[in-house]
Amino acid sequence: MFFLVLNNFSLGRSVDLPGFPEVDSYLQFILPGNALQAVMFASTAAGNEMALDIEGGFFDRLLLSPVRRTAILLGRLAGAATLGALCVLIFVVVTLPFGFRIRAGVPGVLVFMAVGALLCIALGGLSVAAAIKTGSVEALQGIFPIYFVLVFLSSAFFPLDLVEAQWFKVVARLNPLSVIFDSTRHLIIDGWDWGQAGLAVGVTGLAAVAAVGVGNVALQRRLATM
Repeated sequence: MFFLVLNNFSLGRSVDLPGFPEVDSYLQFILPGNALQAVMFASTAAGNEMALDIEGGFFDRLLLSPVRRTAILLGRLAGAATLGALCVLIFVVVTLPFGFRIRAGVPGVLVFMAVGALLCIALGGLSVAAAIKTGSVEALQGIFPIYFVLVFLSSAFFPLDLVEAQWFKVVARLNPLSVIFDSTRHLIIDGWDWGQAGLAVGVTGLAAVAAVGVGNVALQRRLATM
């Protein structure tokens, strides 16, 4: 939330630049980037908790209980999904007093929350997979800086059409996060669009499915060595 306020005050005059999308305020433009950035950081909690369970021996006790092994993974990711949706909702509610509104209305908010939940599953699944493989909280700390890099090398905070550095444009357009930021931003600024809503949910949904698969492979490999 601090970064949302900081970016709004420091870069708020960017909306006056020729070619900048028509928005009520810079807050409208950066909300997807800041909200989903918070979701990305929150997703690491799933991996950290799994690593703590492994280090403390609770994971081994879970394996002795009559519970499906995949439920251990899915339970963590279900919690991550709930946390991701709540992060987005909190950002939306907190910005309401500043005159912020999502022009796609309630359906747009629901899509935004769904994207937050799916993104948290996707990144949480990768962090859980890393936790299962390494069994170490310290090893997971290296993931956090990667999220910073992925966000800043995207369209999260500035329109790519106004960026002069060609290398940045190329990298940002290849970054899947730019697709997610741009499609959710379209719902916020321009209003409801089935194509943009489907794109946002589709990209994060595919990433979530892939991450669950990676996490399950890591879990099965660990079980095979026990």
